[in-house]
Amino acid sequence: MIDFRLADGRGKPNFAKVNGEGEISVVVHPHPPRDEEENALPFRARFLASAGSSDMAVDGSTTPVEFYVSANDEKDIYLKYISVTIGDNGSPALNKFGAVSELANGVKWTWDSQDEGEIILHDGIKTNLEFIRTGNDSGAVGTGADSWLSDVSGGGTEKSYLPSIDLAELFGLAYGVRLRKGTNDRMTFTVRDDVSSLVTFNAIGYGLQL
Repeated sequence: MIDFRLADGRGKPNFAKVNGEGEISVVVHPHPPRDEEENALPFRARFLASAGSSDMAVDGSTTPVEFYVSANDEKDIYLKYISVTIGDNGSPALNKFGAVSELANGVKWTWDSQDEGEIILHDGIKTNLEFIRTGNDSGAVGTGADSWLSDVSGGGTEKSYLPSIDLAELFGLAYGVRLRKGTNDRMTFTVRDDVSSLVTFNAIGYGLQL
């Protein structure tokens, strides 16, 4: 082994630093390296229950129901963005969940790591307002009582809240939350109340895999 230092060519006392995992600190460019042998691929997946359903409008008051995106065996998944739809008839409002009264337990949001165990990202989202607050990238629409409420044109009386969560921005991770290949890592929403009367409730995760 030969020790050497990589110095600033302008004569300044600046040297490249090798970090604990053998990586060199560099400036982050707005794109991944272009000469990698393995290219990153787009990733999209619905949050699914163990039976394969993506319909989160369920009764989880007695037995909580988990909906999740799991790691796979072949590729790492970097989950960067989550799009949620909460659609209901009647009178949805920010202090409700859809048009259901404020939940008693709320929707629990976790990152489940094979090594670290359960990491709670939210202990219980109980209202539309709290989901929008969690959805740091949610676009504002409407005013007053109809703030953040989208009218589904041609869809009868259904109106929807559309929380959008940018995981990279929220947690300061450039490519989002990693679900490591060959592990039990997963991102999970757990429904712990009866929200079966909602017209629509689902979540979709986006990111990359490599």
